[in-house]
Amino acid sequence: MKRFLGRSAVAFSGLFLSSLAFAQDAAAAHSGTNLIPIGAGITMGLASFGAATAQGRTASTALEGIARNPSAKDALFQPFILGLVFMEFQALLGFVIAIIWTFK
Repeated sequence: MKRFLGRSAVAFSGLFLSSLAFAQDAAAAHSGTNLIPIGAGITMGLASFGAATAQGRTASTALEGIARNPSAKDALFQPFILGLVFMEFQALLGFVIAIIWTFK
C-alpha cells in the first residue's frame, strides 16, 4: 500500500508540474480563464481554517493545564495570549495576500 501511495504521489506531482515545462508565452497564458479569485478564496479559507484550528487547540491545552494546576494560571497566560496573537496574524496575513492577488 505504501508503494502504491508513493507511486501515485509521484505520478500526480508529475502531472501538475508538467504544465510548467509546457508553459507558453505570457500573452497566450492570460487568454484563458482567470484563476486569481479562486486562488485568493482558497488562500483565505486555508488561512482562516489553520488559525481557527490552532486557536482551538491552544485554548484547549491552556485550559487543561490550568485545570490540572490552577496556580500555573499566571505562568500560562502570557504565552497563551502571545500564541493567539501570532495565529490571528496568520489569518490576517492570508487575507492581505488574497486582497493583493485580487487587485493585481
